[in-house]
Amino acid sequence: MPELITPTARLHRSWLAALDDWGRGVHQDGSGLKPSDDVDSPEGFATWVRGLREGADESRPLPEGLVPALYWWIVEGDEVLGAVTLRLRLNDFLMRAGGHIGYGVRPAARRRGLATFALGEALAEAARRGIDPVLVTCDVDNTASARTIERHGGVLEDVRDTELGRLRRYWIRTR
Repeated sequence: MPELITPTARLHRSWLAALDDWGRGVHQDGSGLKPSDDVDSPEGFATWVRGLREGADESRPLPEGLVPALYWWIVEGDEVLGAVTLRLRLNDFLMRAGGHIGYGVRPAARRRGLATFALGEALAEAARRGIDPVLVTCDVDNTASARTIERHGGVLEDVRDTELGRLRRYWIRTR
């Protein structure tokens, strides 16, 4: 049975297996992974995980362009299947292209309802934090993600060209 957990250095090997499933250098929505992050070495991975865990601390200064965010991994046992993030507020870029919630499921674990599960959990946390409505975006060609968002009540605001490509922008009520 899947669950969301806070990122942990304990799952380094499993996370690397998921990374290899995605393909090195491929963007993973919801993961918080940047190309400059060292995730191969145990020390680098632990540093990256610590940064994800501290990401929701609104008292901590963040690099330009970042906002406080909660990160979770989608796991079954010790197998990392994907990731989801809830951004606690939006900046101009996120309002145009990123939204409040990002999620991704590794290719080998798709078509099992994991994205629907993860989005539902992130929406519940958004509601607990008083974030309403929530903006969620997906690539215009990602019909699976669009269906996931619509299952959760997403209302399409528009389709637009952004820095991330052509995106569908949905609003979801959390209350």
